[in-house]
Amino acid sequence: MERSFGVDEAGRGPVLGSLFVACVRADPAALPAGIDDSKRLSPARRETIAGELRDDDRISIATREVTPSEIDAPDTDLNALTIAAAGAAIDGVVSVGADAEAAADRMAGVIDACDTDAERFGRRVREATTADVAITAEHGADEEYDLVGAASVVAKVARDAHIADLADEHGSVGSGYPSDPTTRDFLARYVHEHGDLPPFARRSWKTSREALAAAEQSALAEF
Repeated sequence: MERSFGVDEAGRGPVLGSLFVACVRADPAALPAGIDDSKRLSPARRETIAGELRDDDRISIATREVTPSEIDAPDTDLNALTIAAAGAAIDGVVSVGADAEAAADRMAGVIDACDTDAERFGRRVREATTADVAITAEHGADEEYDLVGAASVVAKVARDAHIADLADEHGSVGSGYPSDPTTRDFLARYVHEHGDLPPFARRSWKTSREALAAAEQSALAEF
């Protein structure tokens, strides 16, 4: 079966903000030129490509958001949440169009594998869909398949817009990743000023726990 959709995510590792999973369904020939893994593209180029994808009636896109509160829930894990969001996104694009039911029987897609066991990851995503589609999971699929690269771009642009909205409301939050000094400084200041983490922080992340512990130690020292 010809590959007709690709799936990828953005935002699994950050301590701030949501995870986004995107699925792009199209004839690969309809995709704009220059698609690549979103990490290899400049923000401006990602924005341009995402706009071209959304403006093309031949291309269907579905995006699902996984919030920090969902990520922090004790009865789940990040892989399970990513899989559920990927299944929902795939169902979202398969259901588009009057010929959706007939087309689904011929549809096959690729997802960038988040699990170390790519075959297991692909099987779990397939089980999370309601449509009768074939799914292959591969490591590095965003570099190998343009459809997955397109999904990578859409997910990253959604994640970037989400972080920009947070910055508009709260000031600079950095990239949201634990390795970003701006993000760590923001967390430290926020906890110092409010006595708790911001509502868009992933409380279960080590970086969040460290920010709370540092503020507690500082308060004890002042006392």
